Amino acid sequence: MGRLKGKTCLVTAAGQGIGKATALAMAKEGASVVATDINEGAFPDLEAAGCQTHVLNVREPDSIARTREAIGTPDVLFNCAGYVAHGNILDCDEDSWAFSIDLNMTAMFRVTKTFLPGMIEAGGGTILNMSSAASSVIAAPNRFVYGATKAGVIGMTKSIAADFIGQGIRAHAICPGTVESPSLDERIRTLGETMGGYEAAKKAFISRQPMGRIGTAEEVAALAVYLASDEAAYTTGTIHVIDGGWSNI
Repeated sequence: MGRLKGKTCLVTAAGQGIGKATALAMAKEGASVVATDINEGAFPDLEAAGCQTHVLNVREPDSIARTREAIGTPDVLFNCAGYVAHGNILDCDEDSWAFSIDLNMTAMFRVTKTFLPGMIEAGGGTILNMSSAASSVIAAPNRFVYGATKAGVIGMTKSIAADFIGQGIRAHAICPGTVESPSLDERIRTLGETMGGYEAAKKAFISRQPMGRIGTAEEVAALAVYLASDEAAYTTGTIHVIDGGWSNI
């Protein structure tokens, strides 16, 4: 325990799923965690674990600026907010494209640009960006705009790592496969309407996993903790795939 002692970690979309699991894991490892989310109704569990909480809408520049003023500069920034859109290019209209680009990429750009100068001034820091195995790593059916934006996240991450390595900044892209979360559960229920029910849709998700199961948010959180820690001090600009073998077996 204590791998993140003395570090301040800012986590976006910390209200559920991977964001919540990571905020809790970071707090358990001794970090001062600033857990942010658009839904303050998700805060009690985080506060009970010792996290400081703030309402943050990552799509609104003013909200990002207010968070910066309130908390100062973190040692670790975990950009976890995102949205999984279903469908191929023909299913993707202008509004769906714009929304996914805005939430999955532009918001990450704005949050990072807001906090990066302070990290540089402080002598360094770590940026963790939530990408996906469904990106430039592997193609997934009916994940057109999602895959495009997550490939963009990988590109942004590598560029940040290359541009600021001399100023103590490390940047990583975390690329999960299918992971248990409220958003996954919602997608399974929606697909179940056309696949013979929830269990049939869930079975279809599991069937593409070489390990025969879906990953857990806690498993991704453990990777995020490692990358945020000094144990990963010699690692930057990398893609960390955690997908149960989906993309390479």
